[in-house]
Amino acid sequence: MDKPKLADVAKRAGVSLTTVSRVLNNRGYIGDKTREKVHVAMKELNYYPNEIARSLFIRKTYIVGVIFPTTNNPFYGQLIYHLENFCEALGYKVLLCNSGGREDKERAYLEMLQRHQVDGIIAGAHNRGIDIYQRSTMPIVGVDRYLAGHIPIVSSDNYRGGVMATEHLIDRGCKHILHINGQLSLETPANLRRNAYEETMKRKKMPYKTYETVDDYISRMFDENPKIDGVFASDDLIAACVIREANKRGMNVPEDLKVIGYDGADMTRMLLPELTTIKQPIKDMAEEAVHLLMNQINEVEEPTVDNITLPVQLIQGKTT
Repeated sequence: MDKPKLADVAKRAGVSLTTVSRVLNNRGYIGDKTREKVHVAMKELNYYPNEIARSLFIRKTYIVGVIFPTTNNPFYGQLIYHLENFCEALGYKVLLCNSGGREDKERAYLEMLQRHQVDGIIAGAHNRGIDIYQRSTMPIVGVDRYLAGHIPIVSSDNYRGGVMATEHLIDRGCKHILHINGQLSLETPANLRRNAYEETMKRKKMPYKTYETVDDYISRMFDENPKIDGVFASDDLIAACVIREANKRGMNVPEDLKVIGYDGADMTRMLLPELTTIKQPIKDMAEEAVHLLMNQINEVEEPTVDNITLPVQLIQGKTT
């Protein structure tokens, strides 16, 4: 059975093709009765307008591309949830791209989104060597990622959060505090957590050591540091792995080892409520990112927008 066409809707409603087009594109004056007849005809024929053709006509797709390294992380999952909600409230659909941390996938998604003429991109993934961000004139906002000099970034106060976490462990009596951070090859404001930890430890004249998330990093950390009594993990999932390894080794948390994480996503708080963590304002980060993107899409003139940094909060749990 052939799909119904615009002419079929016009014939069923008893109006002209031009009238149906005006109803679909909300252009020109159309009486309520005529508009209702067109909608009834569309429903009876199970007719859906061609959004691709419509987007070419109005030069807008009302689609936002969202690129993140994974959805299998409570922080990213919650962030994407709020991004979609804020976009939907403004009449935009979200096209989600999961890069898996791979440069080739991220590059392919960027090219695909531009070919499909999405209205803008919110990106929380970035691999070195991708120059598309530098060249693109499309509206783009970064979330916790440095993408290009002209692209604004929304992030939490990573440096302040790192100081809070480190000082909290010191205040709890820890003498041998280690930090676990993501790989420095990723250009992200989250690296400021590492800077904050190391500078705080130097200021306190205490020994410090940072481990990056490479193969077998947690096991090596315990093997190489028998006096370890505190860990500042750069995200809550790493903190959970540290606690599990400590328990396997017969260490009690927090008596023998104190652990603090970072992110405070709702799912993590539900599954691991005892974890002390630095909570990011995930919903606010999503809202700010969408706001900045819509200003670019709608060409709203604003004072020069620097990177937006939102405050963090220490959530006291039972692991410190």
